[in-house]
Amino acid sequence: MSQKELHVDPKKPSFSRQEQDSPDYDCKMNPVPDYGLNSYKATEELQDKIAIITDDDSNIDRAVAWAFACEGATVIISYLNEHEVQKKFNKLLPGDINKEEQCKKIIDITLSKFQRIDILVNNAAFQEKALSDYSEYLVKQMILDNNREAIINVGSVQGYDSSAEIIDYAITKATIVGFTKGLARKLLKKGIRVNCVAPGTAWTPLVMSSFPKNKNVTFAEGCPII
Repeated sequence: MSQKELHVDPKKPSFSRQEQDSPDYDCKMNPVPDYGLNSYKATEELQDKIAIITDDDSNIDRAVAWAFACEGATVIISYLNEHEVQKKFNKLLPGDINKEEQCKKIIDITLSKFQRIDILVNNAAFQEKALSDYSEYLVKQMILDNNREAIINVGSVQGYDSSAEIIDYAITKATIVGFTKGLARKLLKKGIRVNCVAPGTAWTPLVMSSFPKNKNVTFAEGCPII
């Protein structure tokens, strides 16, 4: 995506009217989403770090995984079996993280191969139960390692300021915010950082199947250009 396309007036129809049925394909979008493959500039901030990233339906995980890999991290991706995944990253672990045994399996395999976990990115779309399962098991390992690890929960701006049309979704994201604050306080003395990232609407295939056509045009309305 060019600089001209990245710095546009969000109140103008910078994206053409378009719609897709699920499953979604980014190659059919105009413009094609930018996951950082050509634009991300790495500075090796995560050299030799071991990171687990849970897969979701928004493709944010793709951008996160690419950025982490570019920064030098070893990336382990957990994804649902039915998701089509291109094997571009270090390790792919299929399964449903709503199941406790899958959470433990991912962590056990990672520890067996790499002996530690430095970063966990909780990004799965339906993860409220799994967040607790993941963190309870993972935190025990982090405390044993005492290596100043980090947990990153992916929420949404909807967790702070809900839209009327997606209240149910907003409630789940607000839960993630509260969970993050509580876990951060709990693990502070252990040297484990816990943060929540709250993205706004991202130009991904999920928008194509879940937003009406008129929303595609002005979905960024009101967002300041920095």
